[in-house]
Amino acid sequence: MVTHQTIGERGGVLTSEDLAALRDDLHEQRLFREEQLRQLAADPTPLADGPRGAGRIEVRVKLAASARMVLADVEAALTRMDTGTYGTCHLCRRPIQRERLLIVPQARYCARCQQVREASR
Repeated sequence: MVTHQTIGERGGVLTSEDLAALRDDLHEQRLFREEQLRQLAADPTPLADGPRGAGRIEVRVKLAASARMVLADVEAALTRMDTGTYGTCHLCRRPIQRERLLIVPQARYCARCQQVREASR
């Protein structure tokens, strides 16, 4: 388990308290997404035939896909915490800024690499 790590270009330090709060946040996100997936799977709302029913199905499918994607990111972040690689960019291998992790705790990339990835899409 990671207990202390230097993060960011300005030398911001991710403290053990930060890591504990981030881990708690990730656990909450995991529970939320798991519950969201359960509710989507068990939704008893009848789907109307025709375009309206097709639209409802499409919304459910997209919500479930999004929830599964975020859940996978959260699980991967928790694994990185356990293995001591949390806070390191997957592309440039530099530290991810503390402020970024506090906002997006499941971030895999530093802000610069994330921008490059999004620009290349």
